[in-house]
Amino acid sequence: MFLILQDKKAKMETLRQKFYEKYARTQTVMVRNHIHTIDWSNRMIGIKGSRGVGKTTLVMQYLKQNYSPDNKVLYVSLDDFYFSENRLYNLADDFRKKGGILLAIDEVHRYKNWSVELKNIYDDMPDLNVIFTGSSLLHLQKAKADLSRRAVMYEIPGLSLREYLAFEGGNSFPIITLEEITNHHVELAMEIILKIKPLAYFENYLNYGYYPFFLENTDAFHQKLTEIILTVLDVDIPQFEEIQVSRIQYLKRLLTIISRSVPFKPNNTTLSERTGITVNTLKTYLNYLNDARLISMLYFQEKGINSLNKPEKIFLENTNLMFNLSSSAPDVGNLRETFFFNQIHMKHNVFASKESDFQIDNYFTFEIGGKNKQQKQIIGNENAFVVKDDIEIGSDNVIPLWLFGFLY
Repeated sequence: MFLILQDKKAKMETLRQKFYEKYARTQTVMVRNHIHTIDWSNRMIGIKGSRGVGKTTLVMQYLKQNYSPDNKVLYVSLDDFYFSENRLYNLADDFRKKGGILLAIDEVHRYKNWSVELKNIYDDMPDLNVIFTGSSLLHLQKAKADLSRRAVMYEIPGLSLREYLAFEGGNSFPIITLEEITNHHVELAMEIILKIKPLAYFENYLNYGYYPFFLENTDAFHQKLTEIILTVLDVDIPQFEEIQVSRIQYLKRLLTIISRSVPFKPNNTTLSERTGITVNTLKTYLNYLNDARLISMLYFQEKGINSLNKPEKIFLENTNLMFNLSSSAPDVGNLRETFFFNQIHMKHNVFASKESDFQIDNYFTFEIGGKNKQQKQIIGNENAFVVKDDIEIGSDNVIPLWLFGFLY
């Protein structure tokens, strides 16, 4: 018994040592604004997002800013070998009994019974706060235990253009609301271009600026992004949705076909024939890719968003994916629309429009194009704007595309 307890203690100390090493390596110079949008006082906080967007870094920065590396706080990753032999609940209980007050749990989706044990931790240990991170695929409503009344969930996207400018060149700018852009875009653009030439950075952002790990090595960026995409398809989606391994090839084929012609206008019958996926299964697979944040689906508002309706258009979730998955240079028009959709849907309801490219919040209408784009699609529409690429400053109802990268 003594040897078992000693071994258990040694393994626990190994976890704590790993936390200290990660704590020491965490920088707090560049911290995303999302750290201030989370109410950290909640007893159980869930942070989800696609792979590579910086969930772990955000949690570690919060810990380093607010806690000393002592016995009161602990970070663990559930893909650690420790959890192949030890239960999360038991770790939390031991930690709490020894004075622990905050347990940060990374990669929660790697642990088979994560929802049940988190529920029990919440119910049985009211003096312990828990922060956990998981894949964007994580659906609390699908969890075996009802965490919806216990965990407060947040989702972290990739970097906005505004954040990229701060990370890449140290240029700090405030967040701009959509209302501010539509009402004061000329003045806002003038203020920004006095400090920086946004178009000088824009192309690089479209190529590799959405995922923070570009800071590690831009030359290896797309190799790492390819690995992330494959892990999502080969591991994450099958794990969450219990897809047979033999079916993963169809999921990859579907993503490949979509990526070759985004924005993709789906014809379910044709797409079924090209992929070998039945029409009913096709709708399910599209939802998997959407939940994994590999694609984004655009609907008409009157149809609503649910698994039964066909989207009007399918986009790749961000422009970095376009450069990664395309066998040639992405179409510039498609890049513009993807950038706009990606940056604006974080805070707004985005729908397809019969007259133009996008309808926002059932109020604004936007047509996206290059600097020579005309206004014929929006003539006669109120609150309608032309969004142009390759211009620094707009005028009247013409807004520069890059400015929508300052929404978060």
